[in-house]
Amino acid sequence: MKKPLCELLEVPISLDLTKYLEEMADKYKLRYLLAHAEDGVIWGEFRDGKLVTADSAFDFLPKFRCFTLQQCRAFGETSEVMLWRSNDGFKARVIQDEGMKECEYIPENQILWGTKTDKEPNNGFTLVSDGSQGLRHAVPLTGIEFNSNPNKLYRPLRLMVRHYIDEEETGLACIYLSRLVNLTTIKELANVAKTSK
Repeated sequence: MKKPLCELLEVPISLDLTKYLEEMADKYKLRYLLAHAEDGVIWGEFRDGKLVTADSAFDFLPKFRCFTLQQCRAFGETSEVMLWRSNDGFKARVIQDEGMKECEYIPENQILWGTKTDKEPNNGFTLVSDGSQGLRHAVPLTGIEFNSNPNKLYRPLRLMVRHYIDEEETGLACIYLSRLVNLTTIKELANVAKTSK
């Protein structure tokens, strides 16, 4: 059973976070960024070689900074680069499955928060909120179709995840590695399913 390539990456001591991720995005063909910081969740998208984050569209959202970053994942169809804070500074790794057609995995489409648009889309980002809790995040997508019925909590956003399977010596199959693949909507997933039939 073939496995995707997973290896540690070198992180410069004097890290320019945005520049580093832009270089990784170019090298590994990455499209989106999902970051978890001390002050919130930050979405981003790589456009023409530059990282554009949600705070460029809505200035009240958390900024993408080394100082507050806990971890982030830059991802695309064939690779993911994960960067995380450790006691010794930042560490990074890449997962690549390009050319690994025989690699076994389980696809999962995780449901993301967001039952309605909170503000009009701006700079390619849509600010969405969820229910009465007021949970908000700005995703790098536009044209998201929400249900107009306020009593039905319809969440159309999906985060595509790939869980890689390996077989232990005992013959037991287990998930040994997971990575992010794409950000989309349930409508887009349905369209892809129709065209692939």
